[in-house]
Amino acid sequence: MSPPAATYDIPVASNGNGIGNGLSVKKNLAVKPAANGLAKTLDEMENNWEAFTFAPIRESQVSRAMTRRYFADLDNYAESDVVIIGAGSCGLSAAYTLASKRPDLKIAMIEASVSPGGGAWLGGQLFSAMVMRKPAELFLNEIGVPYEDEGDFVVVKHAALFTSTLLSKVLQFPNVKLFNATAVEDLITRPAPTAADPNAVRIAGVVTNWTLVSMHHDDQSCMDPNTINAPLVISTTGHDGPFGAFSVKRLVSMQQLEKLGGMRGLDMRTAEDAIVKRTREIVPGLIVGGMELSEVDGANRMGPTFGAMALSGVKAAEEAVGVWDERKAQNDQ
Repeated sequence: MSPPAATYDIPVASNGNGIGNGLSVKKNLAVKPAANGLAKTLDEMENNWEAFTFAPIRESQVSRAMTRRYFADLDNYAESDVVIIGAGSCGLSAAYTLASKRPDLKIAMIEASVSPGGGAWLGGQLFSAMVMRKPAELFLNEIGVPYEDEGDFVVVKHAALFTSTLLSKVLQFPNVKLFNATAVEDLITRPAPTAADPNAVRIAGVVTNWTLVSMHHDDQSCMDPNTINAPLVISTTGHDGPFGAFSVKRLVSMQQLEKLGGMRGLDMRTAEDAIVKRTREIVPGLIVGGMELSEVDGANRMGPTFGAMALSGVKAAEEAVGVWDERKAQNDQ
């Protein structure tokens, strides 16, 4: 016999106003009920391993269970309301805050790594503990991460506790889909001329590819990308690196920014305030947060303290709420 029947929710696409109707469609995967006699609790399995067996399955069922859902997500999120580039501490904080504030918005997260979280799985120099200066502990309170209070800062016993808790909460939102092992290769643009700049553009989505494909464009050919349209993109790709500062470097090459300021040396006292306060929409349709901003503004780096990453994500979400309706109206023209 086959394993238990399974259903899953496909979020309904936004209506003309970009707002879903709150309904979902149950998709039956046509998998038959499980065999009788399977344990119903872990206690029933304890000390009874000779009689243990998994429910029967065909290998093709595993493949279909994965691919049906993935391709349904690709279809559904090809038109998204917001795309967040980067699922590090800033991007995840932005996703959590935005999904909480606007459950009507369809949010696609694009993460180049197989494992989301960026540099927030460990503290500095591969040490475990995560330090956050106050008042960033308010975000820890919000997501339920315990910490030790050291006066002007708090310490989470392991950075992975913060990252795994935040990631788990983000992935449980029905209006958020994470596409990891996926790279953003370019930005979709639309003309948005102004009196000051007749060549100005606004950002209208992202160009994507699987990360392993992106890494081999130099030695392979004809590996064209995919796309996601969205009236608003939040970029949190971090400071310069293999995939870091991607969006702002692309703005320079598109002549939408004259040049990057370049990240300055480490100064925690100035860096964290600067990153949070200057999280903003850089060009129409593109909000930049986290350490990617340091490359735009010439801000100092902050090193192993993570409060600004979380609160920059919160501010990025607030900025998104403030401009989303305007950007959506522009996309509908």
